[in-house]
Amino acid sequence: MWDFISALAIIIFIDLILAGDNAIVIAMAARKLPKEKQRVVILWGTFGAIAIRAAATLLMVSLLNLPWLMLAGGLLLVWIAYKLLVGDDEHEVKAQDSIFGAIRTIIIADAAMGIDNVIAVAGAAEGEHQYLLVIIGLLISIPIIIWGSTLFVKLINKYSWILYIGGGVLAYTAAKMITGERKLAGVFDNAWIKYGFDALVILGVLGIGYLVKSRRAARAAAAAESTAAE
Repeated sequence: MWDFISALAIIIFIDLILAGDNAIVIAMAARKLPKEKQRVVILWGTFGAIAIRAAATLLMVSLLNLPWLMLAGGLLLVWIAYKLLVGDDEHEVKAQDSIFGAIRTIIIADAAMGIDNVIAVAGAAEGEHQYLLVIIGLLISIPIIIWGSTLFVKLINKYSWILYIGGGVLAYTAAKMITGERKLAGVFDNAWIKYGFDALVILGVLGIGYLVKSRRAARAAAAAESTAAE
């Protein structure tokens, strides 16, 4: 029971930490519409995006049982965790003038950008209740995405340490996927090696992400000072 609850908590947190994509897509696609129409677009666009994401995640859960895909998914999730921390994703979503056009744009754009969420949630769902975990997590995330994603983005911008918690959770999920690869079962039979690898991945992602982000901030500050001096 505890394994189920902890896995569900991780899935919900992943949905939260990666909800920024949804907020950006929704805001950009619907920004030209009147407010009363924006509500319709947000509702149906989110449900359409969630339906596609649910199908993709359930498919990914099945595919992860194939040889080497847990390893591939884990390595990709390490990269996703790093990208979350350094934060240089760019979203180009065209604003629409009609309800149908905005809903279609949200669904298509979210499907294209949602690979990080799909892989992360599929990797976090494990055990005999994999599919149930995915479905419950996505159902809980629907109201979060509709009403809370924009607020959560603001919280992340205000409290940057939330991103590091999210990066750590994603890195931990990635490490679990890699050590859970059946083809590598003999490598991680020793508990010390397994937990040591988990710690190495988490500390590596957080450490490198912090260094890169700090250096970018220092360069930006130096450039601003140089411009001001001129």
